[in-house]
Amino acid sequence: MARQKRDLQALAQLCHILGDGTRLRILQKLQGSEFNVTALCKTLKLPQPTVSRHLAILRMAGLVNNRRAGKEIYYSVNGDGAKGGAAALKILLRGKTALRIGPVVIGLAKG
Repeated sequence: MARQKRDLQALAQLCHILGDGTRLRILQKLQGSEFNVTALCKTLKLPQPTVSRHLAILRMAGLVNNRRAGKEIYYSVNGDGAKGGAAALKILLRGKTALRIGPVVIGLAKG
């Protein structure tokens, strides 16, 4: 029962994070690619503070990775599903009942 509660809390957090259009646009751009903040700002036509704030939220949720190359930091989608929101997404994908909306899959994980 405790595991199910943790899974539901992780899923609720994931839904909250993915409920923002800017974060979804960032994830879409990072899918299969790697960008620094400057390139993302140009591509998305958004100011640097906005992009940086959303990247921080995605990174803390475990949905994106970052790597430093000199003074630049490059971001990519986390394929590991190791923690936080990425783990919740992995739990969802294991379930048989799922709904696909474009590149996003939403469903219920079996407990």
